Amino acid sequence: MGALALSVGAVVAACSVPAQSPPVERPGRTGQAPHPRLPAGVAFEQLTHTLEDGSPVRLSVLSVSPSARVTVSAVHGDRLDSSRTVTEMSDRAGAVAAVNASFFDIRTGPDFGGHEGDPLGVYASDGDLLSEAADGSTALILGPPGSRPRTADISTSSALLASDGAARELDGINRVPGRILGCGGVGGDTLARTGRPESRPLRNQLCVDRDEIVSFRPAWGSDSPPGPEGSEEAVLDARGRVTALRSPAGGPIPAGGSTLSGIGQGADWLEAHASQGSSVQVTSGVQDRSGRRVAGAGVSVIGAGPALVRDGEVWINGAANGFAAATLARREPRTVAGITADGTLLLVTFDGRDPGRSVGVSMTEASRSLLRLGATEAVNLDGGGSATMVVDGAVRNRPADGGAEEREVATAIVVTG
Repeated sequence: MGALALSVGAVVAACSVPAQSPPVERPGRTGQAPHPRLPAGVAFEQLTHTLEDGSPVRLSVLSVSPSARVTVSAVHGDRLDSSRTVTEMSDRAGAVAAVNASFFDIRTGPDFGGHEGDPLGVYASDGDLLSEAADGSTALILGPPGSRPRTADISTSSALLASDGAARELDGINRVPGRILGCGGVGGDTLARTGRPESRPLRNQLCVDRDEIVSFRPAWGSDSPPGPEGSEEAVLDARGRVTALRSPAGGPIPAGGSTLSGIGQGADWLEAHASQGSSVQVTSGVQDRSGRRVAGAGVSVIGAGPALVRDGEVWINGAANGFAAATLARREPRTVAGITADGTLLLVTFDGRDPGRSVGVSMTEASRSLLRLGATEAVNLDGGGSATMVVDGAVRNRPADGGAEEREVATAIVVTG
């Protein structure tokens, strides 16, 4: 996939990797990784911060200043319905550095939907919206070239217009119809465990909707997921013309085209308005809280949250992003992104679960560390065992899932140039 998002730079000397925290040796690549070779304007260092109770936390910091001749963008592996390591995605992109990015449907989760790698919340690459937002959650926005990276609270809107004039909301993009992991969806979602109507993001909670239409693009994989009895799926070519209607849903996604998979009233709508030979136009938009359009050519949008820093101060919008207070307070390995006053992008991993060396950080502690690094705004990305920093082909932090074994994840932020 093409993903061109942010030209960044200014000449900064890359820092050496301290001997007490060697790069992780990856299977198949023997020997300790050498000093990282990075383009001018891209710097890497590792340091230890001491937390208020005296505990240590180890940081790996990649900084990309505003004039470096590199591109920073969001990517995924060869398909969204399965996960890949940060190293694999970095190698595939030809990147000089990469970190893990968005939350995703992980197989060890309590409500795993069967497709590890499915990004949770908004994900756009090179202006192509590949996963809808958990409404109002905070995202990192990269690009287009020459623009300043920023964070914002994001929503998405998608609609269908059939050639007979019928219009309908599109509920989702590249996810199993009826299941909204993390909630924050549109169109009558309810919390699975209570049946209560729910439109807010709720981390690690499952919402359901029995009447949905979800769009599947080739980025998802070769086939859309099998649907239940009574489901319908319209197969669209690149112009939106319906080439087939299949029931139940599930089957090949055409190259250059897409499918619309419907359940309940969504299936009824497709049967009534998406007959073979007709057309259905799909429109999608990404906007911030002020209504400003976000996605476009060369833009990457990575949803996660919560916000950690705004206007140079600790500012954690945990409740708005669906985080429980206990989750915010727990010390964990984390990956975060920050932006300094001059527009330098900071990509930072905090090692954790390693008493005596690095205990991880709470969200507030992550915020304070980002302020010490000069960030005026920052956002949390995925963490825990997902937190991974790859620089010059080597894993430079200590992933919490077991040393040299990287966790496979959904998306990554890569620096190419």
